[in-house]
Amino acid sequence: MAVKDGGAQPLNGLFIVDKPQGVTSHDVVGAVRAAVHMRRVGHAGTLDPMATGVLVVGVGNATRLLNVIVDHTKTYAATIRFGQRTTTDDADGEIVEAPRASSLPSPEMICDVVSREFHGTIEQVPNAYSAIKVHGRRAYDLARAGEQVELQARPVTILRFDVGEGRQAAAANGGAVLDVDVTVTCSAGTYIRALARDLGAAFGCGAHLTRLRRIAVGAFTVDDPHVVAAHTETREFTNRDGEEVTHARAVLDVSADGMAAHLITMADAVREAMPTLAVSRDEARDLRYGRWIKGRVGAASAAIVEEDGDVVAIVEQANADAIRPTAVFPAAR
Repeated sequence: MAVKDGGAQPLNGLFIVDKPQGVTSHDVVGAVRAAVHMRRVGHAGTLDPMATGVLVVGVGNATRLLNVIVDHTKTYAATIRFGQRTTTDDADGEIVEAPRASSLPSPEMICDVVSREFHGTIEQVPNAYSAIKVHGRRAYDLARAGEQVELQARPVTILRFDVGEGRQAAAANGGAVLDVDVTVTCSAGTYIRALARDLGAAFGCGAHLTRLRRIAVGAFTVDDPHVVAAHTETREFTNRDGEEVTHARAVLDVSADGMAAHLITMADAVREAMPTLAVSRDEARDLRYGRWIKGRVGAASAAIVEEDGDVVAIVEQANADAIRPTAVFPAAR
């Protein structure tokens, strides 16, 4: 069982949380922090409040793996609504363009454009309501304050973009919309709502996301047996200005005492997150003292004493014959 930082048995490893809709990724981190009674908790890759699915949460020493995991490819299941555009390119924004039924594409037309323009490395402009920093401030803070936000295009890679059947429906104003389910595997930093926006622009009808679920971050998937389910609870209260406020919070569906059973240990976490290098106990001691050891690695790797699963360090090639540690982990107690 976990105890507070500085105690005898802190947890070190990863949790895969199935983030619920309506809360932030930071809210989920707070829920995990409260459950395991530890301060060293973080996540690998933000999900918008509207989105659900895989949020990889690191605790203890595993927080040092999050910078590696955040760069892994992501897979999403989403629904794109053609015929409406919103300020945020998802269902949380305000509709800013009325649907035009005559311009709605067919799924076959969408497949054709996707295959020609939305595969491989493309240039993508993130939505103004994104977490990207502009002169030290989050873009969404600037946009909500009414300031003009212009973000630069950046290269992203689309590895998979499957288009399902469409479902046409009537919009609230009497127009028509087309909902299409898609599955996308992409590089880190890709905005699925920007893909929806750009597809809508390609057909001149506008489009936005109505559903977004992250089903995988690298090897960490939403159907992993370790997954911690969660739900959203809301409460209403009156603030000091007399305004009625609704607050949402993330609630884990696993008790604090049950969290350890869902932990992916450090050894298993590094095996899933990056290449590994087997080292001897003598080499482990040298690495922990910051010394170089002989050997070769093709990419940043985790040095591990395989016989007992002792994760020693993250290492990289120093020269033609030697490996150096870039991050060192304390020996398991």
